[in-house]
Amino acid sequence: MKIKVLGISGSPRRYGNSQFLLEHALESAKAAAPDLVETEPYTIAGKKFAGCISCLKCADLKGECVQKDDFQELRDKWYEADVVIYSLPVYHMSVPGQVRCFIDRLGNATYCYYNMSVPKVMKVIGAIAQGLHIFSGQENVMMQIINHAFLMGCIPVSGDGPECYIGAGGWTSNDFGVGALKQQTADGQLDATMTLNGARSIAKRAVELSLMLKSGADMNRDRLSKDPMYGSFFKRLDATKA
Repeated sequence: MKIKVLGISGSPRRYGNSQFLLEHALESAKAAAPDLVETEPYTIAGKKFAGCISCLKCADLKGECVQKDDFQELRDKWYEADVVIYSLPVYHMSVPGQVRCFIDRLGNATYCYYNMSVPKVMKVIGAIAQGLHIFSGQENVMMQIINHAFLMGCIPVSGDGPECYIGAGGWTSNDFGVGALKQQTADGQLDATMTLNGARSIAKRAVELSLMLKSGADMNRDRLSKDPMYGSFFKRLDATKA
């Protein structure tokens, strides 16, 4: 069965540090099972994501949002994916506003579509976060993505220590440059190298866990398919069978 991996670069800057880490993460995801993994990168750079206005029209429209921007495109990609890797810069000890808007609207649209009960979609979600300073909110960003995973009926994953305990975190050693981490990695700087290793590690483990989840669900289909909460998971599983 195929594993669809969606990588979301949550930086408004193109070709920056978040995208650099994501590219390596997706490369690692593909290498984990080359014959089974399909990867797709997505960047919020240049895209429009309005904030949720709490109009609750998505309840009447079966999950569709009345605001027409780039939310719908990313929502559909998110729904189809088995693995979602978020690569994010730290903004004010948190995620960038565009990502926050997407997550808010995704949650409300999904709750409304499923009548306020999010199904067990069993996507595997990993978090990569990098900031300007060594202690600037990377773990807070990762925890927000982990909480997002739980709220959406998904499973957060970590990579391997010491680079990746709850996610892959790093800093640019106070370098504002768009390509700071790429250059520091090329120069062999330890912190940058560890961040890159963490990004690759989390993607590899995410693919492995997704393979186990989908294979295990298929083997236990008779038992699990009786629970409607797994309906969307089995629908996605059948759609991605080789």
